[in-house]
Amino acid sequence: MALMDFVKKQFIDIIEWTEAGDGTLAWRFPMADREIQNGASLTVRESQMAVFVNEGKVADVFGPGMYKLTTQTLPVLTYLNNWDKLFQSPFKSDVYFFSTRQQVDQRWGTTQPVTIRDKDFGAVRLRAFGNYAWRIADPKAFHTEISGTRDAYTVAELDGQLRALMLQHISDAVASSGIAFLDLAANQIEFASQLQQATAPAFEKLGLKLEAVTVQNVSLPEELQKILDQKIGMGMVGNDMGKFMQYQTAQAIPKFAEGAAGAGGGGGGVVGDAMGLGAGVALGQVMAQQLQQGLQGGAAQAAGAAAQVVGVKPEEVMATIEKLAELKGKGILTAEEFEAKKAELLKKLV
Repeated sequence: MALMDFVKKQFIDIIEWTEAGDGTLAWRFPMADREIQNGASLTVRESQMAVFVNEGKVADVFGPGMYKLTTQTLPVLTYLNNWDKLFQSPFKSDVYFFSTRQQVDQRWGTTQPVTIRDKDFGAVRLRAFGNYAWRIADPKAFHTEISGTRDAYTVAELDGQLRALMLQHISDAVASSGIAFLDLAANQIEFASQLQQATAPAFEKLGLKLEAVTVQNVSLPEELQKILDQKIGMGMVGNDMGKFMQYQTAQAIPKFAEGAAGAGGGGGGVVGDAMGLGAGVALGQVMAQQLQQGLQGGAAQAAGAAAQVVGVKPEEVMATIEKLAELKGKGILTAEEFEAKKAELLKKLV
């Protein structure tokens, strides 16, 4: 009885892998000091492949099915060992199983903005994220390049490398798609398709197949998003800089008014002081029209501005200059704009 137990421990007649859970890509069948019985049964389930490795060399590869291991079903191993077709002795070989199921919902995303060329903006830094799915397609290449002789290799161990490959090819995907940044949000499927095509060859070198890529969001860093919002605002007014500045000034007035109210309601802010003067309306007209004149450089607008300020009293002009100085201090006007407007207002006193 003891002798029979010894014999059973030395020879393997059934080789199979029942996956205990998700996340394992490669698993080595435990051989210890045992040998495989000639005629043993090999079971490879759907979504699996098996590889026999003899003395460090990949020999035979098996897809799903049940096999009786003989010299006929192990042609490469038979050749490597110079076996005769009638060879009946047990043999030693490492057996590795590989899971070929899709590894779905793998996440990718930019930790830092990625700089790309853009036909509208020249160059932009964008953020993007989404997910992707892949599977082992070539277990021989995967064994050689990635998993090696380890007892097991998991999805988590490969995750960082694959995400890096995805991010590395974002610029290539945008360039090959020909889609401008402003259109990427409306063409995420095309962008995802181009990203998959650009990245797939790098996956193939590792024995993997990139099955699917999705793009869930494409955006700019916050500081660039503000600039884009301003560009969009200019587009809404026909790229008319004068109208855009009027719009910006109108948007800023409520904020100044809030500042005046926060100062105690006594008119301590710029707008509060202006509202306390009889020239408040004239100030608003002069500011808007002079801004338009300075940016557009049109003689007709300059004449219109001059007509509007006819009859303005000297004290009103001085008050206007003081308010413009405060706006310069707030950063609303540049020093050049302030000096130009001051010179024009002073001409009214001559």
